[in-house]
Amino acid sequence: MGQLTIIQCKISVFNRKYLIIMKIQLNGKDLNLATGSTLQQLIESEGLTQKRLAAEVNHEIITKAEHPNTTLKDGDKVEIVHAIGGG
Repeated sequence: MGQLTIIQCKISVFNRKYLIIMKIQLNGKDLNLATGSTLQQLIESEGLTQKRLAAEVNHEIITKAEHPNTTLKDGDKVEIVHAIGGG
């Protein structure tokens, strides 16, 4: 029984999933993200989902409809601005 437990532990170590990180720039600051992250995921992680905003990736404006399908890549430069009400 003890050997079986040791074998199971060794197998679980080899089956571990690793997170691969990429670096982007968000509004001029370096940010690490998981490889394969979308613009929508970035917006959500920044707490901006309920905001009126504009986003661009590498100087190209990305429409709101494209946010979920825009996969970010290592080295991308992302700018996100959101409207602030006032008067």
